[in-house]
Amino acid sequence: MLSSVRVLDLTNVLAGPFCCHQLAHMGAEIIKVETVGRGDLARHLGADKQLSDAQMGISFLAQNAGKKSLTLDLKSDKGKEIFFQLVRTADVVVENFRPGVMTRLGLDYDELKQLRPELIYCAISGFGQTGPLSPRPAYDQIIQGLSGVMSITGKPEDDPLRVGFPLADTIGGLTAAMAISAALNKRPRGQMVDVSMLDSVLTTMGWVVSNYLIGGVIPAQQGNENITSAPSGTFQTSYGLINIAANEERQWLALVAHLNCPHLAKDSRFVTRDNRKIHRYELIAELEPYLKNKSALEWEVELTAIGVPAGVVMTVPEILAHPHIAHRGLLAEFENVQGLEQSISVMRTGFQSDGQPASVDTPPPVIGEHNNEILRELGYDGETIEQLRQKGII
Repeated sequence: MLSSVRVLDLTNVLAGPFCCHQLAHMGAEIIKVETVGRGDLARHLGADKQLSDAQMGISFLAQNAGKKSLTLDLKSDKGKEIFFQLVRTADVVVENFRPGVMTRLGLDYDELKQLRPELIYCAISGFGQTGPLSPRPAYDQIIQGLSGVMSITGKPEDDPLRVGFPLADTIGGLTAAMAISAALNKRPRGQMVDVSMLDSVLTTMGWVVSNYLIGGVIPAQQGNENITSAPSGTFQTSYGLINIAANEERQWLALVAHLNCPHLAKDSRFVTRDNRKIHRYELIAELEPYLKNKSALEWEVELTAIGVPAGVVMTVPEILAHPHIAHRGLLAEFENVQGLEQSISVMRTGFQSDGQPASVDTPPPVIGEHNNEILRELGYDGETIEQLRQKGII
């Protein structure tokens, strides 16, 4: 898909690396330009201290497979000279510094497009390159709070909750990958792409936002309940929780018939969809005694078979061990990874092409692994490369 595209990845931690992770799985060549000595901050993050100490932290391993690593001091004149040479060969530059940083370095879009008019320059930040909030740093939890995501997450009686993974970083990265892919299709090429994590998250909240803007409904916490329908939420069984989404009338009737409580369909509180929404908590109390006759897994099988959408609430280890995940080829296995004493499993990405999972051939790189390869391509000989290394430029 993007096999002829070269991307210079100047990003750190998650939003930017996750964007370039998508592009790598689309076939792009990703050259990860890292700080000399330290590298991507994510190299030092994750649950395994030994890996973090080896600059191969789990947080880094998660979204950097298939990339090449070049260490470069972008504050030095020689480092900038090397970077400019790289830019002349590149199709895309991606960075997620705070607005203004690349300008102070003399590496912003206005400078780089003089070298490469066809360049697509993507800047990912918390709040975009313009606007009153733009100077602020990007932190996922801050964006979740400011966007309203936390205000609608959790139970009504509890304090607002953050989503249990870095939602804003991830959505920002996906938005950037989508925007870059579109920009690559534009003719003639060459443009500045400004991705705001706050904007990206808000645009995914379409129903919630529209209910307020158009319907005047102030969004609020609903717990595990689907505000648009009932019964549509999480229920306790004899063993485990199950999600049931009987959103259509035929599904509702099939559900109560199968649970052996058809009288609930005639109950005035539940006779229509709107009535069920008004009395949703009373409905949960009526249904759960019947659901406690069997386990969540048993109900999932039975309800799915009769056309009622249902699914067990799983843990992360449980879903990763599910045969469906193996069938889809969602996990990539890398053995004999340079710098590691163990094999690793990492996620690929959420699409397939021609019936095959998108994949990359190489594991996440050790810091500076491709210095020699990339610099030799640019015309530097072995002696010069060694001098650059001794001076701390690479």
